[in-house]
Parts: sequence; C-alpha cells; structure tokens
Amino acid sequence: MEGDTEDADDPDVRDRRLLLLSVWASAAFAVISSVWGVLSGSSMIVFDGLSSFLSIGLSVLAVLALRTSRRGPDDRYPWGREVWEPVTVVVKAVALAALCVYAVVGGITDLLAGGREVSTGWALAYAIVATVLGVVVTVLMRRGGRSDLVRAEAAEWVGDTLLSVGVLVGFVVAVVLVAAGRPDIAAYVDPAMVVIVSLLFLRVPARLIGGGMREILAMSPPPETRAELEAAVAAVRDQFGLAESFLRASKVGGRVDVEVDYVVGKGSAVHTVAECDVVREALHERLAALGHERSVVVAFTTDRRWAL
Repeated sequence: MEGDTEDADDPDVRDRRLLLLSVWASAAFAVISSVWGVLSGSSMIVFDGLSSFLSIGLSVLAVLALRTSRRGPDDRYPWGREVWEPVTVVVKAVALAALCVYAVVGGITDLLAGGREVSTGWALAYAIVATVLGVVVTVLMRRGGRSDLVRAEAAEWVGDTLLSVGVLVGFVVAVVLVAAGRPDIAAYVDPAMVVIVSLLFLRVPARLIGGGMREILAMSPPPETRAELEAAVAAVRDQFGLAESFLRASKVGGRVDVEVDYVVGKGSAVHTVAECDVVREALHERLAALGHERSVVVAFTTDRRWAL
C-alpha cells in the first residue's frame, strides 16, 4: 500500500497518467467527432475529429519522450535527455499548425462554393457535448503535472475547449437562421467557423513552437525562473562577502542548466578549496528549494575578466 501511495505522489508517474488521459480523451473525441461529423455533414466537426486523431499520435509521442527524458545522463547524453521534451513539443505544434492551415484552405474553398448544408440540430448537440467534455479534461490536465509536455497538452486542451465554446455559439446562430427561414445564410456558418477557429487556434502551436525553440537553442529561461536563480546566486554572494557574481542559465525540458562565476575579493570569506565547497553547498541548497531539476557549475576567480 505504501508503494502505491508513493507512486501516486511521484511527479513522473502523475505526468505519465495525465498524458495517457490525454491520449484516451483524444481517442474518444476522434471517434465521436468523426462519426458525428459525417452524420451531420459538418466540416467543422470533421476537422475536430482529424485534430483529435492527430493528437492521439502526438500524445503517445509525448509519453515516450517523457520516459526517455527521465532516464538520466549516460555516455551518449552526458547532460541528460531532457532536450527530447522541447523537441516533442515543437514537433507536436508544427503538426497542429499544418492541420490548421489545411483546414483554413478547405473552409475558404467551401465558402467560395456557396457554403455547406449542415444538420444544425446534430451539430448543436455535438458542440454541447464537446464543450462539456473539453472542460472536464482541461480541469484534470491543469490540476497537476510539472513537465513541459503536460503543460503543452493542457494548453492544447484549453485552446480546444475555448474553440468548442465558439463553435457552440456558431451553431446556435445557424439554428436561429434556419428557424428564421434563412438556410441559405446558415450554409455559410460551418465553413466560416472552420476558417475562424483554425486561424484562432494557430496561436496555440505558435506559442508552443516559440517556447520549445527557446529551450532547444539553450536560450535564457523564462523571466520568473531567471529571477529566482538570480536571487539565489545573489544571496549566497552576500552571505560569503564575495565581490561579484555572474549567472548564465538556460532551461531544457524539466532541467535548468546553471553556471555561476563568483569573483573573490580581498574582503571575501573564501580563500581555500574547502571554503569554495561550502559556498557550493549553500548555493545548491538554495537552488534545490526552487524545485528544478538542475545541472550546476560553480567557479571562483580573483580576476573578473575570467567570469565575463
């Protein structure tokens, strides 16, 4: 029983469970929306099904990437395998962006062809079901999970749910138009929503690509993470009376790489290798309190030019 409790509390186990939840939820959406889209004649619902099918494969890829990144460093990956997390996020985002572009082209084609007749009652029912289920999965995904892969999945579900709300509003408009005797105008609602939803959803993969590429290129971590690191480095510098400190940091997946150079002045309380190790220990304790997986290098010099 104790082992089961520990597994439930393990962040990696929780992340894998959330990713698997996303896989099964995407599979359910894929089947439901594909069948419902064909029955109702809605290209918007079919697009939702295609995106769900794509999400299944990408979510499975995310699970594999998470397992790979947690295997730790070895001879092939001396710094660890965390880079597979942002790589997977970028691949997922590019695939979603490509699907959105494809849908925009299809929607514009339908608009130019005079719209698409849709069974508005079926379409409205689907929009209600998709919105409710999307809210449930979104809440579950956002309640836990520390890895960037889970955050990317959660961001996608947030986007899907918000767009489901927009689709719901659109189909309500279509129902009203049909009831008002204007099915000719209602025929443009479905392809118009495909175009609008796809263009709006492009913001999600664009944001994920930007964040993933920052990590792949080993750029500076997010401002809040950078501020935490700078505060820890400065606190240790002041604690031991060191003259200056220089911080270089980047975030790759769940790992933060940190290089700190301390300039030892005449009034510093650090003169021996043993005393340098005391400073390292103090810094490691402060960084550990931040909760990041980390790779830390701490160097000391009496000449600041070697720290620049």
